[in-house]
Amino acid sequence: MQELHSKILGNGKPLIILHGFLGMSDNWKTLGSQYAEKGFEVHLIDQRNHGRSFWSEDFNYDLMAHDVHNYVSNHRLERGHLMGHSMGGKTAMQFACTYPGWVHKLIVADIAPKYYPPHHQTILDALNGLDLDVLDSRGKVDQELSKSISEIGTRQFLLKNLYWKEKGILRFRFNLKVLSDKMEEIGDNIGSSEKFEGATLFLRGGNSEYIAPNDILEIKKHFPIAELDTIKNTGHWLHAENPKEFFEKSLSFLNR
Repeated sequence: MQELHSKILGNGKPLIILHGFLGMSDNWKTLGSQYAEKGFEVHLIDQRNHGRSFWSEDFNYDLMAHDVHNYVSNHRLERGHLMGHSMGGKTAMQFACTYPGWVHKLIVADIAPKYYPPHHQTILDALNGLDLDVLDSRGKVDQELSKSISEIGTRQFLLKNLYWKEKGILRFRFNLKVLSDKMEEIGDNIGSSEKFEGATLFLRGGNSEYIAPNDILEIKKHFPIAELDTIKNTGHWLHAENPKEFFEKSLSFLNR
């Protein structure tokens, strides 16, 4: 059984954090350190086909939830908390519904339990259009990406995945081919009748459209005692755009 890669920070009650699409555990290093300072054993996990975790042709939320369950079992983690952003939020929701006995509290960042049509095509097209055999510096990759991705923040996020496979050869840590082929699975919903009845907090970005007002009914159907709070003046990357408020609201919920 292949093991997910992780970074473990601190000591205390387990807190697993799952990154979003095309992300990796490093995206949460700063916030992870802050939770660790407050007495949690923080597990920053790379999901399959991302970061330093294994690559696989198989990619869906049932499998990714099972990956996390294997991780919990292999590390012999007692009941703990689970947090996920975007795609990681879907994995976290699926895990909580499938393995409710492990999850004490669940935090879902800016994603709802519903189907999302593929909407990353511009980014994927730009990434697939790169010739990394020719582009031999981060600057050149950034310059090429800037032709179709104008947002500097998005490019910086993607460039964090670049690494030197060997001298002069850059590669991405994510499995671009499989992620491009599996866009429908990334937008997929958890099972229609699945439910987690434990404490749950949904945090949404105030300027984000990922969680709409009419999604509340669907959230409550799957997570009956869920609370919904908003991080004002933030988009989908709410934890990066306002880490202070995100940390305060999530920590308050975890410490209740």
